[in-house]
Amino acid sequence: MSLHASNRSDINVAIVGVGNCASSLVQGIAHYQNGGANDQIGLMHWDLGGYRPKDIRFVAAWDVDRRKVGRDVADAIFAKPNCTATFCDHVPASGTTVRMGRVLDGVADHMRDWTDERTFLVADEPQPEREDVVQVLRETDADVLVNYLPVGSQQATEFYAECALEAGVAFVNCIPVFIASCPDWARRFEQAGLPLIGDDIKAQLGATIVHRVLTDLFRKRGVKLDRTYQLNTGGNTDFLNMLERSRLASKKISKTEAVQSVAEHRLDPENIHVGPSDYVAWQNDNKVCFLRMEGQLFGGVPMNLELRLSVEDSPNSAGVAIDLIRCARVAKDRGLAGPVKPAAAFFCKHPPEQLSDDEAFEQLERFVRDS
Repeated sequence: MSLHASNRSDINVAIVGVGNCASSLVQGIAHYQNGGANDQIGLMHWDLGGYRPKDIRFVAAWDVDRRKVGRDVADAIFAKPNCTATFCDHVPASGTTVRMGRVLDGVADHMRDWTDERTFLVADEPQPEREDVVQVLRETDADVLVNYLPVGSQQATEFYAECALEAGVAFVNCIPVFIASCPDWARRFEQAGLPLIGDDIKAQLGATIVHRVLTDLFRKRGVKLDRTYQLNTGGNTDFLNMLERSRLASKKISKTEAVQSVAEHRLDPENIHVGPSDYVAWQNDNKVCFLRMEGQLFGGVPMNLELRLSVEDSPNSAGVAIDLIRCARVAKDRGLAGPVKPAAAFFCKHPPEQLSDDEAFEQLERFVRDS
């Protein structure tokens, strides 16, 4: 018997990591709960495959911070170290309590001893075994498990991916640990008959998509791109976590390949730099991106472009996650298994198959219509 009685037109979602991105997603579901199609500002799809925002329910959640464990999800999303914008005045209680998660490599060493409130205060509670997580996923009738762990959480991400496989739950990987784009993991989800979408969420209107669009514009307008950089600063826990550069290998590959894949010619490594730059505490969840692109116009005449983009980082992510979740459920309804390539190509930085944004958009809309 399920712990959460529900209409099966609902999408039952489990979350790993109740951080800023989860906060924005949960707030967003409450924000759009009672609206109609005329209130869809900020959404790419009001109705996606027959599912609307109000159909998403949060039935399970795991975190490791003692300020969140044991609290209702609706309360935990506002607990420190979260610092994203509060844009929904009332988030109703979910009836879902945040459980203690498995730490593994989910907490960088330097974040245990950080001096400000952004540090993780790891709860002194027993950590779950795989069978514990699987049992919760089954008891709650979870449809989709969303991975919001910190960048660099390779072991922890694989732990929860294994749980999803065993429990028969679709997996949406929002971080730059390669699961959907790894042939072995893709094959395992396909053999299990489960949808898999990832890797590394591409924000609604963030640094990566803007950089890609401009790179594609250079190609289409016959401008030779000689060199480019993308520098990002922010003050949320994600940027603090990424001060440990050893956790960034997959992140840099993911972000760099997202840009390289749409360039007319791949740039030599010394001519492209894409990645996080630094942690600025007072920025909180605001992310500032600095882009520079240098190229050659008609006749080889040089030109350069500089752009500054400022966004609230986590709502920017949630604007995509809300569609990823619905795509995963649609794929599950249709009996699709393995990577859901149209959704991954449009919504993720490091999908199993890189496509131009125009082609990815067309394939995604075809997938939605065919559902």
